[in-house]
Amino acid sequence: MTRGRFPASVFGVGDEPDARFSLANERTFLAWNRTALALIAGGVALEALGLDLHPVLRLIASLVLIAAGLALPVIAWVEWARTERALRLQAPLPGSHTGLVLSAVIVVVGVLIVFGVLQR
Repeated sequence: MTRGRFPASVFGVGDEPDARFSLANERTFLAWNRTALALIAGGVALEALGLDLHPVLRLIASLVLIAAGLALPVIAWVEWARTERALRLQAPLPGSHTGLVLSAVIVVVGVLIVFGVLQR
């Protein structure tokens, strides 16, 4: 067990994996966080720019983007921990549905924007 590393639920189990795999896992976590920032920025921009869309649909699309951007870092942290724990235990890597959920969010926002254009 390695002392002083957070979170203990991850670093307190198994053996130290090859650093390349841990660093790749961390890069994935950071990429999800960049995506979250982009979602929040997109949601703010959509509303702040006041595009010529139906106001209610524009607001809903903005809120969906911002909510997804707020949830994504939490989901990314959980997935990082699950993957790192699996690496340390030399277990199969866990599956992820984050990409599918994020794709669904983007489709919903796209549909809201299309309807927002048609309803103006």
